[in-house]
Amino acid sequence: MMDIVEIMNVLPHRPPFLLIDRVEEMEEGRSATAIKNVTMNEPFFVGHFPGNPVMPGVLIIEALAQTGAVAILSIPENKGKTAYFGGIKKARFRRKVVPGDTLRLVVEIVRLKGPVGIGSAVAYVGDEVAAEAELTFAVDK
Repeated sequence: MMDIVEIMNVLPHRPPFLLIDRVEEMEEGRSATAIKNVTMNEPFFVGHFPGNPVMPGVLIIEALAQTGAVAILSIPENKGKTAYFGGIKKARFRRKVVPGDTLRLVVEIVRLKGPVGIGSAVAYVGDEVAAEAELTFAVDK
């Protein structure tokens, strides 16, 4: 398991844009499962939406991407590098994510060739799928 300090040793992201709280499981270069506790204190809730706070779908995808990046950047040859979005396919949003929800972010790297990886990503609230997508990662050289 990785806590927030260990995550910040792998990812270049910092609050308020670090969107994962801890990594529960990780297999270097293959998969990662992270947790994001969604609280009313998130800065995006100020404007999305007043009186009806909903976590933006793009930030759920970003949290999934950060989870996948943990797996990819944990490979020894990628330590200290940055993983960028190379693409997003088949993104689907299945339920709202609101304050009080706990997101379980699961990313399996299904293909990794050189600096490019493709991940199958699913965000859950409890047993319900909140969002899913196929993410392409590009690691800087």
